Amino acid sequence: MVNYGELAFSDAAKMLQEEFNSRDRYEQMEKNGVSDGLTDNEILFINNQDHFYMASIGENGYPYIQHRGGPKGFLKVIDNLTLAFVDFSGNRQFVSVGNFATNSHVAVIMISYPHRARLKLYAEAKTVSLEEDPELFARIDPASYKHRPERMIILTVKAFDWNCPQHIIPRYTSEEVEQGMSAQYRHFAMVEEENKRLKSELENLKRS
Repeated sequence: MVNYGELAFSDAAKMLQEEFNSRDRYEQMEKNGVSDGLTDNEILFINNQDHFYMASIGENGYPYIQHRGGPKGFLKVIDNLTLAFVDFSGNRQFVSVGNFATNSHVAVIMISYPHRARLKLYAEAKTVSLEEDPELFARIDPASYKHRPERMIILTVKAFDWNCPQHIIPRYTSEEVEQGMSAQYRHFAMVEEENKRLKSELENLKRS
């Protein structure tokens, strides 16, 4: 694994960093930001994702960005350098998979909107047929999720970095809203029961 800045910072980017007085900070990042692989922090974050965005490069030189979604944890951490997921059957354009055939370089970004956090990484992508590695398929296939598996995609992580939370607007899934409101729902139910009890006592007093 290499430093993220080594892959991200072109000469043109470094010149702009110099111009806008951020080069010293990022030069230190390049020197000190080397990792042996994903840490527990990144692994925990990845295991809780239900979607990510992946950019691949076509033969025409243009990047192609694709949204990938599934049940929470569908992107599996195999080890601290390897991620894998099942490629679900979709619109059958095969743009990303086709791009892998001529250029295996990809960029991935994962966002947690409630936590205003985003993890970005560079990786090498390859496809593996379901028959080629049935043990891996059994390990990463989200069997309880409705889908048709077509192949597996393996990502070998080359570098990663965390983005700042600026401009990430918090958003919540219906499940997260339900979890956040559960205490209030219990409170409302208790208040309703108490109201019923008091009304019943009041009626009894009126009749006595």
